[in-house]
Amino acid sequence: MYVLLAALVLAGCNSRKALAQTVPVQAGAEQQGESVPGGETPPTVYFTADINPAGLMAVYEALGLTANGKVAVKIHTGEPGNPHFLSSVLIKDLVQKVNGTFVECNTVSGSRRSNAAIHYQVAKDHGFAGIAPVVIMDEKTDISLPVTGGKHLKENFVGARFSEFDFHIVLSHFKGHPMGGFGGALKNMSIGYASSAGKSWIHSAGNSKSSGWRSNDQNAFLESMAEAAKTIADSNKGRILYISVMNHLSVDCDCLSRPAPPTMADIGILASLDPVALDKACVDLVFAAPDGKDLIQRIESRNGLLTLEHAEKIGLGSRNYRLVKL
Repeated sequence: MYVLLAALVLAGCNSRKALAQTVPVQAGAEQQGESVPGGETPPTVYFTADINPAGLMAVYEALGLTANGKVAVKIHTGEPGNPHFLSSVLIKDLVQKVNGTFVECNTVSGSRRSNAAIHYQVAKDHGFAGIAPVVIMDEKTDISLPVTGGKHLKENFVGARFSEFDFHIVLSHFKGHPMGGFGGALKNMSIGYASSAGKSWIHSAGNSKSSGWRSNDQNAFLESMAEAAKTIADSNKGRILYISVMNHLSVDCDCLSRPAPPTMADIGILASLDPVALDKACVDLVFAAPDGKDLIQRIESRNGLLTLEHAEKIGLGSRNYRLVKL
């Protein structure tokens, strides 16, 4: 079995021209990326083209980190009308294996998921409540997490029930996003874990908890997402892992009720213990894809790669990585 991967995806390269070059990678092959600064071994990102329950289980097990204790599985419940959110059939086996609880936070006004009672119903309607418990973490209030090394944020506001869990699986649907350019692990960690007020806080780069989705400074918003995401990783060191499913690759987020239809083929499932490496690998695969033009345009038009650059700068993870095909 072969899958076409970009030659310099393996090194986390930023070059569009280089990413257009593809090489066959045989199943089971291991590919070495470039070393990170200081000669350290780059983080590993595991990849499978099998978008099914067995493929999801395979990338989880490849990470070698067992989810135990009270396990939170952070998903996007999907706005009603959106058909692209992760299928409960796809994720059921993994979630039940770890005895996980789905966790989410409310959105800001304008969405059916801005009200906890309705949000719980959406989780039921979309099949999640039928396979595991669901917790809307900010159903009552939120808590503050400190930001270390931030340029814009000093604190991040997440759902108060965040603190109930011992281990976190950040299970993301990678796709485009109308504001961030793309949504993957970092977006799920930042906007996803943020309370309703916390979402406004990130979008406003720490200036308001009630401004909704409005952002007067795009770059400050992108960097604030990275800073908010870092608080989730910092709060769960050694007790968090990241998995992203690259299917239904619309230019739009699962938060829209009428997203644009995908114009590119599904790619696979990736996993890592480094969220920056994981998002970078997903982005590189989009840039390498022969049909990725629309999603590439969405990422570039929003300056989406800045989130990865800032995340690396503040110590959240590495944009260099080693890609291993399972």
